[in-house]
Amino acid sequence: MRLNMRAGEKGILILIGVIVVTLMGYRTFKLVVDEPDPGIPFYTTASHDVKRTAELIYKRNGCDACHALWLVRNMMSSVPAPALDGIGSLRDEAWFYEYLSAEQPQSILPSRLKKEFQMPSYAHLPAQERRLLASYMASLKVEDWYLHETKKAEHEKLTGKPYTAAVSDGSTSKK
Repeated sequence: MRLNMRAGEKGILILIGVIVVTLMGYRTFKLVVDEPDPGIPFYTTASHDVKRTAELIYKRNGCDACHALWLVRNMMSSVPAPALDGIGSLRDEAWFYEYLSAEQPQSILPSRLKKEFQMPSYAHLPAQERRLLASYMASLKVEDWYLHETKKAEHEKLTGKPYTAAVSDGSTSKK
């Protein structure tokens, strides 16, 4: 079926198209120009040796099968485990050591995941390896501007409830 448009109708249609494209281009340009890229918000305070050794332990124990670190996630994994980037801004070294040393980690940090996907115990690892991992996890920091979003995601994952200003006082952060 062929539509017959009059010259005036074609002109109006073209004008509307030009206006829409112009507005879209302006908004896109404005977003690019007005919002500077804040960069990657994650960093570590660990020494090179601690980082290298801890990452070897992390990989050897299969932590990367569930957790993302340095924004690298195993795309074949469907386990909704938290990313570890910035987690040291939420917990301290003593907490990580206690958590990694627990026979039942869920007694310290309850999980809503199915049993087979819950955090396993690493109490069997030598104390020195658990201390090194705890030190490294505590060194994984996040820039202040991004900390709010990290806390929000952790709260919502742990509680299943929306994050509101009422919980932004750090009550979900157990240091």
